[in-house]
Amino acid sequence: MANNNVGDIDRAWELMKKIGYAMLVTHDGDKLRARPMTAYVERDEDAIYFLADARQHKDEEIARAPAVNLSFADTGSQKYVSVSGTAAVFNDRNKIRELFSTPARAWWKDADDPNIRVLKIRPEQAEFWDSPGKLVAYTKMAAALVSGTRPEIGGNSKVAL
Repeated sequence: MANNNVGDIDRAWELMKKIGYAMLVTHDGDKLRARPMTAYVERDEDAIYFLADARQHKDEEIARAPAVNLSFADTGSQKYVSVSGTAAVFNDRNKIRELFSTPARAWWKDADDPNIRVLKIRPEQAEFWDSPGKLVAYTKMAAALVSGTRPEIGGNSKVAL
């Protein structure tokens, strides 16, 4: 069950912004599909944006099934966020220009490419795992193994967004 603890909600947004990349999971009609994408986290707009290519299948998948999952992972710091939300596709040229940055240049020449679309995700719920880091986590796991206890290696919380 998700909580409404403001500190946990703040931490979920903070982790998403800091990590900056997410696996976007959609449903293609038969199977779930995931792909890594640059996330533009805009808490003030209650949204997470992605730039996508209209020539790919994300638009069609989202039109058929707008429920999506975003999986953020920073394995080096052992910090993870899973977000459930609803996606929509827009051809908002102003928003595309606003979001267009260095990562987008790997896929398109400039923000005026007519194939660029904006995916807007309205997050509904997030769950995060917030560890003090890999070295500390491994040390605590080793100590727990020796003592026969479960390791305490960071926080885990579900929050309603």
